[in-house]
Amino acid sequence: MTNPRRVKARDVMRTEVTMVDGRTDVLEALKIMKEVQATCLIVKKRDGHDEWGMVLFSDIAKQVLAKDRAPERVGVYEIMAKPVISVHPDMDIRYCARLFERFGISHAPVIEDGEVVGMVTYYLLVLEGLAGLI
Repeated sequence: MTNPRRVKARDVMRTEVTMVDGRTDVLEALKIMKEVQATCLIVKKRDGHDEWGMVLFSDIAKQVLAKDRAPERVGVYEIMAKPVISVHPDMDIRYCARLFERFGISHAPVIEDGEVVGMVTYYLLVLEGLAGLI
């Protein structure tokens, strides 16, 4: 029996990650998301003792749109997830998928040496991780 091919998070991650300051308003964040064609943004750390944050389209839909809030009057810091669950670049994508399921998440930053080096999503895990099969 042969060993299955091991695919790591670094093999499937998107390396183009867009970051914003937490004080950015949601309207500006949406403009950035549209421009770079992203469904999430990483929120920068304020200092070396802070943690990474993340804002998703779903956060905007649930916490701004559904609540009829003005996106130009809501700061990203008000609706972001922080701290975020992250993965290491060498994590096997099977464990990434299990982590996503266990914690009900669909995106996770890939962090190496304290810096965000990429982003993994269910979409990337499946599409890129199983690419050899299709």
